[in-house]
Amino acid sequence: MGRVTSSLIASIKQMLADGTLAPGMKLPPERELSRRFGVNRASVRQALKVLEIMGVISQRVGDGTYLNPSADFILREPLDFLILLDDISHSELFETRLIVEPELAARAAQRATADDLAAMEAAITAMANSRNRTSRLEADMAFHECIYRAAGNRICQLLFRLIHRTLLTSMAQLAGRVALERPLSYHREVYHAIYHRDAERARLKMREHILDAEALLRPGFKAPARNAERLRIQKLRL
Repeated sequence: MGRVTSSLIASIKQMLADGTLAPGMKLPPERELSRRFGVNRASVRQALKVLEIMGVISQRVGDGTYLNPSADFILREPLDFLILLDDISHSELFETRLIVEPELAARAAQRATADDLAAMEAAITAMANSRNRTSRLEADMAFHECIYRAAGNRICQLLFRLIHRTLLTSMAQLAGRVALERPLSYHREVYHAIYHRDAERARLKMREHILDAEALLRPGFKAPARNAERLRIQKLRL
């Protein structure tokens, strides 16, 4: 199923690129897709179901299969697909965050405007006042989005918006296991470093935040107190 789904995604991208398909258009019928990929219709049907779960397509009973109207959404899907099939692990995603996000926080400390700072503060307030897991996650992601935007690099902004969206399921699990004050305190520390234009501290606090989140997602990991976690993080930095 993985090979067929991968081929179908590649085919959709190619058809979008050459103008054969456009967002919102109807896909060829199953028998044509089956002939194109050299597999039986059951395999195609399974691949289409995966794409439907991912939100790339929608299947209308008695009508056919249509691409999601948003081309931007479709073109972002390959990363979600790889994670779905375990070709990219959450460990790799967190490693990517560790490589780049602390530097984005440092650049935000150097470049943030008054509007950027106000948006970060609003996201922290929204997170503190969140009454359910959904609003908490939205505020969490909004805070990081503010930092990406303040850093002033549009490529990183797009890339890490996708990575955070991809990690949403794990973040939802984390939100149910960890007291709100834990991530909120990290956000406040990062914000204060950016507000005071302290790039090095912003870099350090973002790194601590990501290391803490990664550790909490490990199976069987029991969250220690913040002061104990600080000692562990300091050792990791040495």
